[in-house]
Amino acid sequence: MGACATCCELLLAVFLPPLGVVIRYGCGVEFWICLLLTICGYLPGIIYAVCILCQ
Repeated sequence: MGACATCCELLLAVFLPPLGVVIRYGCGVEFWICLLLTICGYLPGIIYAVCILCQ
């Protein structure tokens, strides 16, 4: 992936964490974990999404 795509994913991960994860990983386990964390609290969803996208 290019740097621009990664930057866009990270930007989406800050505003809508599950959306940033679903673009890269699809509707898999990573998405469901991110969705659950976002429902429990917005900040844990952002942290998880950024960490998973930076790997």
